[in-house]
Amino acid sequence: MDVLIKIKDREGIVHELQAPTDMAMNIMELCKAYELPVEGTCGGMAMCASCQCYVLNDVALPEMGDDEEAMLSEAFYVKSNSRLGCQIPITESLEGLELELAPEN
Repeated sequence: MDVLIKIKDREGIVHELQAPTDMAMNIMELCKAYELPVEGTCGGMAMCASCQCYVLNDVALPEMGDDEEAMLSEAFYVKSNSRLGCQIPITESLEGLELELAPEN
């Protein structure tokens, strides 16, 4: 089953992406699959913040882990709604999620 996730890129263009829930992907990998400008330099280990995004609507997300919190405490352009895309697995509960990519570091 796929879920619909909307991601606003750094130029303000909103992309409606079909995200598969059966491939163990996360938001960073989804962005890369659709060729959105997300580096993912650390490969999804919560060590670089190049996949930082802002959560724009109220969709239940997994709790932020210690590694993600630590990385965001050192990252640039952090807001109260910041998350690392690599730390958000794609599940059916993400249906309708709206995100905006953070500026590049």
